[in-house]
Amino acid sequence: MSGAVRNATLPGDPPGGRRAVAVWSIGVAVYFVAVIFRTSLGVAGLDAADRFHVGASALSTFSILQLLVYAGMQIPVGLLVDRLGTKRVLSIGAVLFTAGQLGFAFSPTYGTALASRALLGCGDAMTFISVLRLGTRWFPARRGPMVAQLAGLVGMAGNLVSTLVLSRLLHGIGWTPAFAGSALAGAVVLVLTLLFLKDHPEGQEPEPSPHQGAAYVRRQIAAAWREPGTRLGLWVHFTTQFPAMVFLLLWGLPFLVEAQGLSRATAGELLTLVVLSNMVIGLVYGQIVARHHAARLPLALGTVSTTALLWAATLAYPGDHAPMWLLLVLCTVLGACGPASMIGFDFARPANPPERQGTASGITNMGGFIASMTTLFAIGVLLDATGDDYTVAFSAVFVLQALGISQILRLRGRAARRERERLVASRVETVHVPA
Repeated sequence: MSGAVRNATLPGDPPGGRRAVAVWSIGVAVYFVAVIFRTSLGVAGLDAADRFHVGASALSTFSILQLLVYAGMQIPVGLLVDRLGTKRVLSIGAVLFTAGQLGFAFSPTYGTALASRALLGCGDAMTFISVLRLGTRWFPARRGPMVAQLAGLVGMAGNLVSTLVLSRLLHGIGWTPAFAGSALAGAVVLVLTLLFLKDHPEGQEPEPSPHQGAAYVRRQIAAAWREPGTRLGLWVHFTTQFPAMVFLLLWGLPFLVEAQGLSRATAGELLTLVVLSNMVIGLVYGQIVARHHAARLPLALGTVSTTALLWAATLAYPGDHAPMWLLLVLCTVLGACGPASMIGFDFARPANPPERQGTASGITNMGGFIASMTTLFAIGVLLDATGDDYTVAFSAVFVLQALGISQILRLRGRAARRERERLVASRVETVHVPA
């Protein structure tokens, strides 16, 4: 009986089907390109330092500013998607991140390059929340978790493209042709979005809602934040995502080349391993969480603990360089950080009603990017202060992990109680609904 109810299509649910897949795929393609652009600096960090004649702190500012803009835009983007619709927001996002990538290709100075990364971060910020919303409009509710996991998987495929393809273009044809050529992908997905993307299926138009004003926005944000599940989701995202994000976005390649003495080709292969591991582990984590709801917190905390252990072993290894087997294990484990961060949305989702899902998702999505931005800055400052001592610089990872774990442990009891209360209330309502 319970399984039948769980798998039944609810009244008013979108139908799904092939057309849903086709439309959703266009939105995911926009996100895919945005991730390529977002992570392109990760394979060009050393080249950027040479091109703009900057040190570690200034180099980290590229990614910090990009993530600062991204994190700051999450709640406004959630509200924009609700008001303007997915197609408009994704189109604006594609214009902005394409302009940012193109500007970065031709930037003659550090200042103009910095402005270009900020523009890119603004456009990138409009993609993921929009794709989550597109999935809820086109697929039945029971497909929501799997659709979200698949979107994350496609995002990691974008990271893989930047690691494998863009890095080769960069060293093959040079800085400007590589970045300008990649910007063409942004133009392609913009055209596809304008021509073929639809906000919702025919007959599934949402009820028009008049503009509610600033007071309504404040109430939405405050109500979502009051839910322990939203805050727990933010801290899970904060604690799990940033070690891999920092590694892939900027500091992984310099660490492997300068601190571990690897060639750029070998370092690139290890970055690729992080991405491939992420894609495989994402499918595993998605299946586990779907079947065993109670596994969410053990998976998240287990990922954080294992990541901390591997980083400690790598940084404290006696000798000039860590052995290759240890670097392979580290990169494999870093691949679990992205899938673990998606668990944060699984805490925020049941804690909020449908009308607050966009706001709650935006709050949750801020967590990992705030942690990444903080760590990127800390590593850059520590590298400059210690004469490129990567052991000291990467120890910043442990500080943020400790902070995040303390908040997760503080909030887990309250979030679990509220979730049980909601579940009991929903069951009572179901029992009283006439057949």
